[in-house]
Amino acid sequence: MALHPEIAAVTDRILERSKARRAAYLDLIRRELESGNDRPKLGCANLAHAYAGTDEQRDRMKDGRAMNIGIVTAYNDMLSAHATYYRYPEQMKVWALEVGATAQVAGGVPAMCDGVTQGYQGMELSLFSRDTIALSTAVSLSHRVFEGAALLGICDKIVPGLLMGALRFGHLPMVLVPGGPMRSGLPNKEKAAVRERYAEGKASREELLEAEIAAYHGKGTCTFYGTANSNQMMMEAMGLHVPGAAFANPGTKLRQELTRTAVHRLTEIGWNGDDYRPIGHIVDERAVVNAAIALLSTGGSTNHLIHLPAIARSAGIIIDWEDFDRLSRAVPLLTRVYPNGSADVNGFEDAGGPGFVIRELLGAGLMHGDTLTFAKEGMAAYGRKPAIEGDALVWHDHPEQSGDDSIVRTVANPFSPEGGFRMVHGNMGRACIKVSAVDPDRWVIEAPARVFSDQQAVQDAFKAGELDRDVVVVVRFQGPRANGMPELHKLTPPLGVLQNKGFRVALVTDGRMSGASGKVPAAIHLSPEALGGGPIGKLRDGDIVRLDAEAGVLEALVDPAEWAARDLAVAPPAAIGTGRELFAMLRNHASEAELGGSAMLAEAGL
Repeated sequence: MALHPEIAAVTDRILERSKARRAAYLDLIRRELESGNDRPKLGCANLAHAYAGTDEQRDRMKDGRAMNIGIVTAYNDMLSAHATYYRYPEQMKVWALEVGATAQVAGGVPAMCDGVTQGYQGMELSLFSRDTIALSTAVSLSHRVFEGAALLGICDKIVPGLLMGALRFGHLPMVLVPGGPMRSGLPNKEKAAVRERYAEGKASREELLEAEIAAYHGKGTCTFYGTANSNQMMMEAMGLHVPGAAFANPGTKLRQELTRTAVHRLTEIGWNGDDYRPIGHIVDERAVVNAAIALLSTGGSTNHLIHLPAIARSAGIIIDWEDFDRLSRAVPLLTRVYPNGSADVNGFEDAGGPGFVIRELLGAGLMHGDTLTFAKEGMAAYGRKPAIEGDALVWHDHPEQSGDDSIVRTVANPFSPEGGFRMVHGNMGRACIKVSAVDPDRWVIEAPARVFSDQQAVQDAFKAGELDRDVVVVVRFQGPRANGMPELHKLTPPLGVLQNKGFRVALVTDGRMSGASGKVPAAIHLSPEALGGGPIGKLRDGDIVRLDAEAGVLEALVDPAEWAARDLAVAPPAAIGTGRELFAMLRNHASEAELGGSAMLAEAGL
């Protein structure tokens, strides 16, 4: 099947825009390969330090002929998703020895949980934890004693951060190793209903806590299709997993064999063999487009409208929101997974999962099928489903039809002919809106603004009944430079309640909403942000704001002369406490959201 012309055109647009940066990047990794991928050239004292912490692997390391795999791990047991990694390094060392290689933990990276910090001060560290993870990954791989790397991470900022750091070592072959989702608990729809009842004062704290614990009950990622699980869909589409590794549950034979295969396969694609596949070559312009298409066709997390541009820039590639908008209009919506439907990711996997979606997209010419991937067979391998037969890991073709067409559908019978994203712009700047979960009669909202500078003030106004009307809730000074761009997920229940009452409601913010943003129309990531002169700083209570996702419009309906003459609102003072003051440098130098919201990349000229 020939590639869809719009996907080809967007890819060409990215190729042309990225030409000089990508050429410089490829030159960098060529030079890094030539100068830094030969352990025998290192000094003996340097090598002795690197080998001193190991026993059974030392003799094999000394001869320098087999791959030494650097494991970069995001393990901690405060995050359910990352608690699964506890035994992975020792298992991976055994699996490396099975094929004549060695493995060492190169380093650890922090992994914070937005679910724990949501609505509290710690969330203001969240976005910049991604830069911290990238820097930690670079430190981990800087010792130059590894010929390949395995990246152990799964959740929101962790996978983007690992990739941003790892791509600066693009001469090394690498694999992303997920841990899988927890098994299904309390259905997401029931959990959301308890949250909304609590927001209205109709459920007690005890009831809410019991519901939340019933939903988040074991090891593995949360089961809704938020940022963490959108990460896994994108890694499949970029060819950075063992095919089908995204949603196998922890503690299963299938999960173990997928990880074992990742180690074995990594040793086959080293620089000194005939199938060299460095990560910097796998992550090219086509792979980035494939990731965007996978995200859009499944109604994935809006956070990746920041993360994917940042990942791409680390590999010398520039993608912007116009590219996402154009791709979204060309790609059908093939899944309904919570918060865009009632099923969770386990239901998604059972109905066909990422492999079914990728098979459909490839077959319809809606995804690049000719990219270099971790799998020897190329992108087609990611359209198949793994299984255990006897003791062997095998892959099968998916059935022609979905296992449940209320969750996953074919290209011939999509939920929508278009994907789940729109870019909106106007006299307030450029913003993103996820429409896959929004009823089409809510795609256009025109109502008076009520302006706030923090989400707690919104919740207080809601509880006081001040928002019981048609309203565009505006929350500004929430961008990367203002306060680190925390997610505003705690606004979802009260805004949902207002919408349920029949009011025409929307959110406009220069902050993030969440991978779990859902039924309330939300224009988010508004750029330029309020701090530093963004036009959102000119809005006043009562101004009529028009949000039109269909036409791609976000406008303050204010006389242009008056709009031009207005002063900007004064920013609140920078907050301290919970370590936020330590991230001032990252806030002060952060790029706009559309450029990735990264101080590290901005300062590096990427």
